[in-house]
Amino acid sequence: MASLGDTGREGAAARRAPAPVVGEGRPCALAASVKRREAWAFLGHRGQPVDDRLAARLEEAAALCEREFAPRGIFRVFPVRPGAGGVVVAGTNLVLPGESIARHLRGCAYAALMAVTLGPSSEMVLRREAAVSATGGMLADACASSLVEQAAGVLNEFVDEAAARRGCEPTWRFSPGYGDLPLSVQGPFLEALDAGRTLGITLTAANMLVPSKSITAIVGFRDPARRGE
Repeated sequence: MASLGDTGREGAAARRAPAPVVGEGRPCALAASVKRREAWAFLGHRGQPVDDRLAARLEEAAALCEREFAPRGIFRVFPVRPGAGGVVVAGTNLVLPGESIARHLRGCAYAALMAVTLGPSSEMVLRREAAVSATGGMLADACASSLVEQAAGVLNEFVDEAAARRGCEPTWRFSPGYGDLPLSVQGPFLEALDAGRTLGITLTAANMLVPSKSITAIVGFRDPARRGE
């Protein structure tokens, strides 16, 4: 596996670590709204005409999600290095196996682990909407999916700011389940963020996130001098 960073530079950077940005090391509220076009895409809409009644119901579902849900998130930055079993996230029990994440973090001495959720109450609200109406349930689910994606984008902006403060370029975010990075990393990932306590995120036996409208992701911090490695 290619080298992810220079341990000498890691030590120097750690000594001059900048002040944390919003969401770094502590949970924060994320101001986000439903992106209607994205919600339609989650429903399989590809630009075909939509009847006025259905469009109005989607607006109602979007308003419900924006009113009922309070997106929150957290991220932490860790040194990363190659190891025998994959990319080692220093100071945690997390090792990221697979070629996909190794390529993604090539040239990175640090990476941010991030988690976002709509909160435990979102499960109850979505179940309630589905029980009242199958169509209403699908519309609410699509709007909730858009809302958590938009919230992840807001937290990602804070992560990018943290990278810039370290003089690094952020990668795009990479989630467990992408490429050959298995969902089995979710347990130690959440543990590294203390996301069970801070955000109320847990796992099913199949390593799926609960609440279901939650996102975990990794963003590499790449040294511009190592671009192209």
